[in-house]
Amino acid sequence: MKRSLRSLMVLASLVVLASCGSRSGGPPPGNLENACSILAQKPQYLRAFRAAEARWGVPVHVQMATIYQESKFDAEARTPFQWSLGVIPMGRQSSAYGYSQALDGTWEEYQKETRSFGARRNDIRDAADFMGWYMSQSNQRLGIGLADTRNQYLAYHEGRTGFSRGSYNAKPWLLRIADDVAVRSRTYQAQLNACGA
Repeated sequence: MKRSLRSLMVLASLVVLASCGSRSGGPPPGNLENACSILAQKPQYLRAFRAAEARWGVPVHVQMATIYQESKFDAEARTPFQWSLGVIPMGRQSSAYGYSQALDGTWEEYQKETRSFGARRNDIRDAADFMGWYMSQSNQRLGIGLADTRNQYLAYHEGRTGFSRGSYNAKPWLLRIADDVAVRSRTYQAQLNACGA
């Protein structure tokens, strides 16, 4: 009896651990240069992106290009540590975490407004929905088109207040990145059209 109870407890523990691990999606896809390859490796991504597109109107390729830039599709991505005197860790650069690199405060705002209190930043479904929500808000408040990857990315990176003030204009490096994100978005769109995704 003890042996079967112990076996049952081990099995239950493994099921719980497996279900926790599966939500984060495992390692990133191997070929991030091709949207079709990404979705072939991770079919759950396409379901997540399509659901966000249906709910918020943000095209799949815009979501994918932004997630590429923010986390390279790494569910556990975090900002680097800051160091004092080169050896003393002072904490991370920001609270950005997960696929979408959402900050703690912005994520909490999303959870409250959408009543998604169980949403997790390392779950692709939740991260895509967050990104759709954020970009939809940028469309409503700032008039940025949902398919305008460059300006959506700038508003995403700088925050809507920063975008409205034009804070990005003092950051040539960010303008270059936003251009790169826009190019990647167009590339992903062409690839997705070619493979019928």
